[in-house]
Amino acid sequence: MAEFLQYLVTGVTIGSIYALAALGFAIVYNASHVINFAQGEFIMIGGMATATLTAAGVPLPLAILAGIAGAMLVGVLIAKFAVERARNASVVTLIIITIGASIFLRGLAEVVWGKEFHRLDSFSGNAPLMLGGAVVTTQSLWVLGVTAALILATGLFFNRTMAGKAMLATSHNRLAAQLVGVNVRHVVLAAFALSAALGAMGGAVVAPITYSYTEMGIMLGLKGFAAAALGGLGNGVGAVAGGLIVGIAESLSAGYISSAYKDAVAFVIIVAVLVFMPGGLFGRAGTERV
Repeated sequence: MAEFLQYLVTGVTIGSIYALAALGFAIVYNASHVINFAQGEFIMIGGMATATLTAAGVPLPLAILAGIAGAMLVGVLIAKFAVERARNASVVTLIIITIGASIFLRGLAEVVWGKEFHRLDSFSGNAPLMLGGAVVTTQSLWVLGVTAALILATGLFFNRTMAGKAMLATSHNRLAAQLVGVNVRHVVLAAFALSAALGAMGGAVVAPITYSYTEMGIMLGLKGFAAAALGGLGNGVGAVAGGLIVGIAESLSAGYISSAYKDAVAFVIIVAVLVFMPGGLFGRAGTERV
């Protein structure tokens, strides 16, 4: 039982990061109908910037804010100079553009930071806690707490602010939103900025657990996409649930089968969802007249 609980804690911890990545996918998809495969690089920027700035003597809160600001700037630039200029292109073209942006950002990160691993100390010490026989690090609690706070803040943003409601209106009906005065262009830029902020914060809190390096965003982004697809692409609640499911499934497979196959779990889930549940767990089935 203690072993299962340990795997469960580990799965929920890493699944929280997948959930933030998936939520970023959902926000951008709803605002622009673009699947942004550069989402993983926002996580990388947040983790790398936080680690290098703290190593240079910058206080942790300021380093995290700087990493988030940098990722948001990158997100806005991608939206403005890549996605917006190709807004009438096909879905495949837009996907290729975001993949190209991802590759460019990784190359640029290697020029800036190199290929070395960058260490970030735990936010509040390394003394572990015991929970029913499972060892829980304090950084895992930071990951869970920050993820819960960000999900709550995102929900409040969409339901209690005009900017959030403008994003929701755009996701439901882009033309109708334009007709009532919503600046759809600004909404898309804000969506990319928000998804980048979520990713960067996730990268900062997970950095003490996984270390930071320029390639860290590849798998985190792909697994975030798997989580978003599992929950129903564009569904915020589904994105969070999908992230936790993918994280727990990965941890259990690594513990009870083999750690060699843990990265394959997310891709098996993608294939299974596309074959058996194209709309995802929380997706809405629909009909189209042709």
